[in-house]
Amino acid sequence: VDQMRYDYLYKYYDKLSDKGFKRLLREGFSFDNCQYDYMPTYTGPGHATIFTGTTPSVHGIISNDWYVRDSAKIMYCATDTRMKTIGANTSAGQKSPHQLLATTIGDELRLSNNFQSKVIGVALKDRSAVFPAGRGGNAAYWYDAANGAFVTSSYYGMTQLPEWLQRFNARKLADKYLSEKWETLLPIEQYARYCAADNTAYEHVFEGETTSSFPHDLPKIFQTSGDYEILRSTPAGSHLTKDIAIAALEGEKLGKNGMTDMLTVSFSSPDIIGHGFGPQSIEVMDCYLRLDQDIADLLTYLDQHYQQQEVLVFLTADHGAAQNIGYMKDHRLSAGSVSESGIETQFRDFSKKRWNGQDFVLAYSSQQLYLDHTKITQLGISLADVQQQFADFALQFDGVAQTITASNLRNNDYSQGILYFVQNGFYAKRSGDVALNYNPGYMDWSEIGTSHGSPFNYDTHVPLIWYGAGIPAGNSSAAVRVKDIASTVAMVLHLPFPNGNLGNPLNGYWLKRK
Repeated sequence: VDQMRYDYLYKYYDKLSDKGFKRLLREGFSFDNCQYDYMPTYTGPGHATIFTGTTPSVHGIISNDWYVRDSAKIMYCATDTRMKTIGANTSAGQKSPHQLLATTIGDELRLSNNFQSKVIGVALKDRSAVFPAGRGGNAAYWYDAANGAFVTSSYYGMTQLPEWLQRFNARKLADKYLSEKWETLLPIEQYARYCAADNTAYEHVFEGETTSSFPHDLPKIFQTSGDYEILRSTPAGSHLTKDIAIAALEGEKLGKNGMTDMLTVSFSSPDIIGHGFGPQSIEVMDCYLRLDQDIADLLTYLDQHYQQQEVLVFLTADHGAAQNIGYMKDHRLSAGSVSESGIETQFRDFSKKRWNGQDFVLAYSSQQLYLDHTKITQLGISLADVQQQFADFALQFDGVAQTITASNLRNNDYSQGILYFVQNGFYAKRSGDVALNYNPGYMDWSEIGTSHGSPFNYDTHVPLIWYGAGIPAGNSSAAVRVKDIASTVAMVLHLPFPNGNLGNPLNGYWLKRK
């Protein structure tokens, strides 16, 4: 689940059904203290870490975007312009996992039996489908907002979509979901204990609406814009994701061919809703109440088509989320907005002033400063010294808590604290020259909605629940890491660990309870 804070499971517990999240907690095994151990905590790195069992320092997906020195451009983590879109005449399919540098658990599964197992990834976001499916996956499918249908990439060797997906797209479920208003699932007064008021200054206002109040008139918004993008920003996006997950299970006959198969499902809408409205909003709570129904539908489908011992399920998230900045300030709590563009401007001004008009700054992206190595070398200046001067200068910025240079990250081994998280997110060939960490509650975001990316618990603490074959009911508060998931799956399936794995298997926790 994209942007699912751990506390949502219990914050909304009393309003959840008995067949979704509660069932997983009741019948499965929950690790209540599961954390990421790197920064920045973004979607691309999160999905890569879950399935490779390692950190960005090894799998290479250091952010959703990073600066590429050879092209002098910011590159999106899943972009692959060599590829063609399969399923539409758009550029949405020019994606692949080619930037991923380590195998996934799905890759190891396919390697174990000469690529007879199937591994399929589905999500609204392309990066949330391709990285979980791995470089060796059979296919990944994601949502093309230009036409409200799912597409894929020629990377997977197809010239057209499989028949089951063609039939699925022909159902035009996006049109169906966008023909219905977004009403609260429960009477709106039942949200008061858990959420701020319905219409606040902290929340995004949909185009065509004048307030952030319920109900949200999706038919009117869709009719005005004609853009299927709006579906991502509503619980309908999760409904559609659940629908394609079931269609993939059926269409690919997963688990029915004498081999262990793998389906990865990422629910992207909670992230987009969270970005727009923030954790304090009725929209986010309603999103999770409705996602609870989608989880229940998936579990019911599995009940009907598989024996419990034939299925292993884990549920986690790619990151959490910070509380809304304005909401925090209004309650006298520390929070603030940091402008990446403003920081870059200050870095450029500092460079010109310090080095006689020389601008060494190439870019500032994802809390990383990139410097012009060629220019610095030509001037005969020490790169390490230049990095340190920028790092020292950045400490005067409001909201900046720590800075660390690439030279220090390459020459030292940090085993704890914030610098440990920074180092785990550092891959020398893609990362910048200076990393900045902000104060708790500070982010490069406005006072509308929220964001994520920090090494603090609100972004790193996520659910981890196991359910199905051989999993007893129980829970543990032991400190575990998201990177432990892949090796746990490998141990259950008697597979080699992914080749960059740094995690430890967790199944010993529940084996001890048998």
